[in-house]
Amino acid sequence: MKASMKKILLSGFLLATFGVVGVTILAITYQQTEDRITENYRLALMQQLMEVVGENEHNNDPLNDKLTLDGAAFNSSEPVTVYRVRLDNKPIGAVFVTTTPKGYAGSIQIIVGLRMDHSISGVRVVRHHETPGLGDKMEIAKSQWVLSFNNTSLQQPKPSAWGVKKDGGYFDQFTGATITPRAIVRAVRDVLLWAEKAEQFSHLFTLPIEVDHQGIANE
Repeated sequence: MKASMKKILLSGFLLATFGVVGVTILAITYQQTEDRITENYRLALMQQLMEVVGENEHNNDPLNDKLTLDGAAFNSSEPVTVYRVRLDNKPIGAVFVTTTPKGYAGSIQIIVGLRMDHSISGVRVVRHHETPGLGDKMEIAKSQWVLSFNNTSLQQPKPSAWGVKKDGGYFDQFTGATITPRAIVRAVRDVLLWAEKAEQFSHLFTLPIEVDHQGIANE
């Protein structure tokens, strides 16, 4: 009887030990995977930031010089992250990560580079769910369409022309797909409109790093 009880207790102990070891291994593996995903995202984001601001035009680390703004001020379905770009501590521009919910197949996240004179230095698509072969032409690897934003502003084209040609605007739409480019054009325009209000853009560079300033759009 005692021998049987010992076997039962030993079996239970071994099962519990294996369970703890298994959970620990899973936790470590998950953490390592999460760290790898985070680092890969950081590297991909940094590459896209360099594409829109220019690698040799600044000497700060934009990924560590950021803050978060209320997405509603940009008609963004998510909070807007802003990466500030400086040369010898002097502001030369910023990159906005904004998300439009108006895509054909869901939200589209883009980055918008903005110079201090409120002109666009570049736009790239970070995330989307658009139809391959139709709506995905906003990817730089698929077409040059996204480059049409380079050096544009609210002066060129004028605000009323910030739309696709099908709507009487300045920008081309895609063959067989209008909703996707329309959503991106409006998202870029909304960044420009935000920057024009009450010197908000220059004010960004006086704010502390990584603070959620929910009311900045109304200042």
